Amino acid sequence: MQTSSLFLLLLGILAAPLSVHADRNYSRQVFFENSLSPGSYFYSSGRASRPSTLRLVDGKIPVETASFISGPNALSLEWSSAPSGGWSAELNLYQWRNRTVEFPGAGLYLWLYAPNGIHSHDLPRLALRDLHRNFTWPLQIGAFTPGLAPGRWTRVRIPLSAFRSASVHPFEPHRIDTLVFVQGAADAAPHTLFIDDIRIEDDPPPHPTAPPVPQGVAAKGYERHIDISWNPVTDPALAQYVIYRSVHGEAYRPIGVQRPGVNRYCDYTGDPHFTALYRVTARTSSLRESSPSVPATASTHPMTDDELLTMVQQASFRYYWEAAGPHSGMARENTPGNDDIIALGASGFGIMATVVAADRGFVTHRQAIDRLLQITAFLARADRFHGAWPHFLSDSTGHRLPVFDMYDDGADLVETSFLMEGLLTACQYFKADGPSGQELYDRITKLWRGVEWDWFRATPRREALYWHWSPEYSFYIANRLTGWNEVMITYLEAIASPTHPVPPSLYYTGYTGEGTDHVYGEHHTYYGIQLDMNYVPGSPGPLFFTQYSYMGFDPRGLRDKYADYFVNNRNEALVSQAYSIANPLHMKGYGADCWGLTAVDGPDGYDEYKPFVTDDGTIAPTGAISSFAYTPSQSMLALRHFYRDLGAHVWGIYGFRDAFNLQENWYSGITMGLNQAPQTVMIENYRTGLVWKNFMANPEIGSALERIGFRSDRP
Repeated sequence: MQTSSLFLLLLGILAAPLSVHADRNYSRQVFFENSLSPGSYFYSSGRASRPSTLRLVDGKIPVETASFISGPNALSLEWSSAPSGGWSAELNLYQWRNRTVEFPGAGLYLWLYAPNGIHSHDLPRLALRDLHRNFTWPLQIGAFTPGLAPGRWTRVRIPLSAFRSASVHPFEPHRIDTLVFVQGAADAAPHTLFIDDIRIEDDPPPHPTAPPVPQGVAAKGYERHIDISWNPVTDPALAQYVIYRSVHGEAYRPIGVQRPGVNRYCDYTGDPHFTALYRVTARTSSLRESSPSVPATASTHPMTDDELLTMVQQASFRYYWEAAGPHSGMARENTPGNDDIIALGASGFGIMATVVAADRGFVTHRQAIDRLLQITAFLARADRFHGAWPHFLSDSTGHRLPVFDMYDDGADLVETSFLMEGLLTACQYFKADGPSGQELYDRITKLWRGVEWDWFRATPRREALYWHWSPEYSFYIANRLTGWNEVMITYLEAIASPTHPVPPSLYYTGYTGEGTDHVYGEHHTYYGIQLDMNYVPGSPGPLFFTQYSYMGFDPRGLRDKYADYFVNNRNEALVSQAYSIANPLHMKGYGADCWGLTAVDGPDGYDEYKPFVTDDGTIAPTGAISSFAYTPSQSMLALRHFYRDLGAHVWGIYGFRDAFNLQENWYSGITMGLNQAPQTVMIENYRTGLVWKNFMANPEIGSALERIGFRSDRP
């Protein structure tokens, strides 16, 4: 049977994004584009001394949604300046994980809008602060514009050279961290100023041309959102895609923007009976805009739970398909982020998600195998140390990247085990797919046989595995792999190795820590739910302990002398939900349908987020959704709530956002490679057991479990 031309076209659109990588200029130019948080911008603050006034929302700069440059919102400064008072408002840079703060441009550009107009001498003053808290004298914004006409956006350019350092150490203009708006003329009059699309860049050409028109615009409706995609535009001046929507035949209105390198947008409408037309344009930072694309139309519609599960799986998988490194085909650590940083463990998870995608028809088997052949070819030539890969590799060179620390510049055995978990799953799933499947099988087998697990028994006693080894610093980090944590899979694969195995006794002397002061397998009861594992006193630990090792390893009906890990993992998820129901710290939003404490980047950076021990109100959707194989009804409660009730702020182009905090009105702006694939995989393990079945089909795994002493509770 011949494949239709339409189907081939759709496959081409899906496969195309890998050739286009995220534009580094986004992080090297954009200071502020829009706020993910409703009502106020999280990365801001302000203060006023009477009789001057400054309107703040929860101590932060308010958000304006009716008028903007970079939709769907702008910032709103509302003040009155009195002779004996003062006010200041700070706008901080969102420093997401792995963002390099280095703005090479020579000018600070701001789009400004005053509903009632503002004379130049009544505009605020502006000071800058850099990453090291060095700062400048405030200068008059009005010195760089003749004033703002009522109801019209004006772009203001301030040369960075105009700012004079006022701190003890010199201000670094290309490492700006904070814009400080300060009271200007004390005219005692109320003023409102909208601010949007703040960039640091060089002057545009005097007569710029508009970018090409985006092609291939498509729209697909789900229950509460419509997904819009298009083919990438190649133009060095491209600053944004602008998405326009028309409803009921009305004029098209802009609803949002997307950065270069990302060719997808989510319009969350919240309405399961909604129809709209969409057009996309491409524009420069000075708003030289292409003609609109050919329109695409779509409608939302009610969906069953089963359809919602497929929707979440496909959206989460897209991160690994569309945002992968163009050279390696592997998963970036996060996006937006550093385009060149490839994460090994996240890539292993992404490979398991690709198996699911091929099985469910999100991509064809041929496409999936081609991507995996690209990945395995890259891994074969990338840096390895005693067969183990580093935590991070350069997508462009394949060389190691010591992202975390100077000593963490070599082999990472745990990340290697996560990668192999994915590769061994794919090895079994695709091996019957003709010559290409056999080639993939052979490549993975060679990579698997090349890992020298026994090398990582670092000490003379050789009683445990160690996480890191560096050609420069050897085992300096000295991180002994002992549970309860995410590294059971590392011991299982090390014992299963056909070429460099470690003895099964290492599971007990190393992972469970027998013969040491370490306590493994303590029984604790929380909210009437018994757990066989305890991470630290008073906490079962973050949920990823129950997920990372068990995406491939099927714990159902298997137990060692300490626990039935399926039962334990299920109970840990139940405890996490019970903790949110009890909500001992009275965090906003917690409940039976809003739970999932696990390691994630929160409002103040990375934390493991352990129940009873560390909790600031941050929920990671991956915690609850990736527990689906253990707690389907409880996880479905969370899925429905996250999507239907919180969707406008929690659902994005790659599924659920990395994390959110209703207590702080904070929503993560990045997607993490470690957090999307577990949702795809563990939903599938609940639905069909697909990934469990294929990983466990590797004969070495079953043999290793027997030698460790795992026994089956099944008849």
